[in-house]
Amino acid sequence: MKKYLLISFLMFLGFCNARSQVSDGTYGFLNTTHSARVAALGGTLVPIQDSDIQLTVFNPALINTEMNNAIALSYVDYYSDINFASIQYGRTFEKIGSFVATVQFQNYGRFYYADESGYTDGTVFSPSDYCFTLGWGRQLNPKLSIGANLRFGGLQYEQYSTFAILVDVAANYDLGNDLMLSAAVRNVGDELYNNLDGVKSTLPFRMQLGMSKKLEHLPFLFMIVYDNLQKWDLSYDDPLDLEGNYDPITGEIREKSKVAKFVNNFFSHIVVAGELYIGKNLVIRAGYNYGLRQTMKTPTKKGLVGFSYGVGLRLYKFNINYSRSEMHIHGSPNYISITTNLDRFVKSKNKTVE
Repeated sequence: MKKYLLISFLMFLGFCNARSQVSDGTYGFLNTTHSARVAALGGTLVPIQDSDIQLTVFNPALINTEMNNAIALSYVDYYSDINFASIQYGRTFEKIGSFVATVQFQNYGRFYYADESGYTDGTVFSPSDYCFTLGWGRQLNPKLSIGANLRFGGLQYEQYSTFAILVDVAANYDLGNDLMLSAAVRNVGDELYNNLDGVKSTLPFRMQLGMSKKLEHLPFLFMIVYDNLQKWDLSYDDPLDLEGNYDPITGEIREKSKVAKFVNNFFSHIVVAGELYIGKNLVIRAGYNYGLRQTMKTPTKKGLVGFSYGVGLRLYKFNINYSRSEMHIHGSPNYISITTNLDRFVKSKNKTVE
């Protein structure tokens, strides 16, 4: 049975390669993280095997039996009056594996109805995105685990709405010596409903490969992710020419050398991050997303765009994580997550009774 599961998984990876899309489009919110820990580590696939239920949205192969009765709440104070929230719960069934259910909701604040002249009577509406995910994971052997997410995502923008069904698949392989390799294929599916003037939206297909290593003589875990395997060239033409590539005298565009293009394209796929463990109850995290920096930086003031950082604290029976992600020079979203396991309270209660 395990062999059939593995073969099916590999065949599915091959099929997914043919479904790559050019851009995130309408469903770009599906690649947005609500987890403070994931945001601090670069906002993408996290190849770290532990009991953190919040890592499973991007890597369902991490779902394991330790997540039974685990629960997590997240809140993101995004820009302006935009807010994100999510809730997760895990449950294990002996014969079929472990499951994690996730509900994510993104609210974009209030918008006022107005006519062509700008007149408004004060009537408002609130656009929002939502996603429900049911994840499954199973350990095939001591080294290999696989997982999949079934996702239902959509949006409601005033009278316009869309709805899609998607699947994520992932695998983790333990290479030994605290070295782990992860691979994930995300957002494979189709749009089921759309009333946006008859235009069918594409899905933000993405393939990712990551590796993590826990150092032997230092309480530090290092991870590196290669994002967007399905597309090599992530560059784009800037019509405003903010980088000053246009020659006003000749009217020509100054082309970068082939080496410069290769280096820029390669590192636009790379996300590096790490966790420093200070004792048993405190973790310091930081990450760097080169591709995000190239996309969001401004020539005059680059700041810390592309960097992310955060802290994790274990307090009583709760894990509390906080982080900030420098997405733009004009502000950084604040992420806060709280996770726990309901079994901790049940065991403590039983122990008190005894």
